[in-house]
Amino acid sequence: MAGELDISLTSGNIPYRTSSQNSLAHSQCKILRCNAEYVSSTLNLRGGGSSGALRGGGGGGGRGGGVGSIGLCRALRSYALCTRRTARTCRGDLAFHSAVHGIEDLMIQHNCSRQGPTAPPPPRGPALPGAGPIRSSGPPAPDPCDYEGRFSRLHGRPPSFLHCASFGDPHVRSFHHHFHTCRVQGAWPLLDNDFLFVQATSSPVASGANATTTRKLTIIFKNMQECIDQKVYQAEVGNLPAAFEDGSINGGDRPGGSSLSIQTANLGSHVEIRASYIGTTIIIRQTAGQLSFSIKVAEDVARAFSAEQDLQLCVGGCPPSQRLSPSERNRRGAITIDIARQLCKKGLPVEDAYFHSCVFDVLISGDPNFTVAAQAALEDARAFLPDLENLHLFPSDAGVPFSSASLLAPLLSGLFVLWLCIQ
Repeated sequence: MAGELDISLTSGNIPYRTSSQNSLAHSQCKILRCNAEYVSSTLNLRGGGSSGALRGGGGGGGRGGGVGSIGLCRALRSYALCTRRTARTCRGDLAFHSAVHGIEDLMIQHNCSRQGPTAPPPPRGPALPGAGPIRSSGPPAPDPCDYEGRFSRLHGRPPSFLHCASFGDPHVRSFHHHFHTCRVQGAWPLLDNDFLFVQATSSPVASGANATTTRKLTIIFKNMQECIDQKVYQAEVGNLPAAFEDGSINGGDRPGGSSLSIQTANLGSHVEIRASYIGTTIIIRQTAGQLSFSIKVAEDVARAFSAEQDLQLCVGGCPPSQRLSPSERNRRGAITIDIARQLCKKGLPVEDAYFHSCVFDVLISGDPNFTVAAQAALEDARAFLPDLENLHLFPSDAGVPFSSASLLAPLLSGLFVLWLCIQ
């Protein structure tokens, strides 16, 4: 229906607050009041559920729009004013961000000017004893904890998704298809936004080695009103649990608790976490003494972070100071490059970034099991990427040549190479 906004979603705020602080934050964000006032001010424009009264093209308040559009523009200006007044206390609230984008879309669609008259405040009559919530005769509101359903209803199209992965050495594939090999040691954030925090802790593969592997993953699903309580998932090498830290396998007792769930595909080696309330799926694997991480996440969710949350390996890739240099990548490995290539070629016939990651890991570690990590990362990318044209990454994709051509034996020969780094 033209002029209709998806206003049913409410969300929580950033973590590390006490329960009383979270309750205060929820009460300060007045997006629900803004939503209710908008609905009230547009009820008389809906024509008993017909969208015809909302069509008419102009509606800029004197620019040729029909009566319905003029009234809608007034309601939208009031709605926008209300969201501006509560913006500071609603940062991180997905309902707030959805409302802001929806208002902008409708104002453009109906040619509404930003300046002009606003809708009068809705009358506030007394509540009748025993009366339940008033329901309009329109279609039922979408599930507030079904991100894809809400988005499609609001925008008339499915949402966009992004993919990121970390595996092996670790190798990081960012949301923007950058592919880096990192030396990162200690704890580094893969993601840090208003809804999700993922931290990877890495240590050297061997004493004195520059190459590292991920030994621990911490994932925090932040409070989201109506949908989930804050949940923490933590995995370490040798301990890949099939539950959150509190022993639960879902989002808790809230109405949308089932919108967050853990599934175990292979106990001890493969866990999948689905968070449908934010359009996110995460896969965690354990192979060859290291943990792999792969995510498919709604673009709006991935972009919901502030300037203070700028260090995220999934967003910017590895910082330049943490990328292995050519001299460090060209160290002699535990086995020969020919054996490493043969082992990786069996499951990775395309000599792309995943193949070269596999060769590097097997070469340095001497462990053939690292081939499984690269193969699984490629399969996750195949399942998660919205556009399979970006599945295989090559140096030409980023205009950066290989540091050596030995790994491109079909094209070049006689040179020694250990690694690929796509900038």
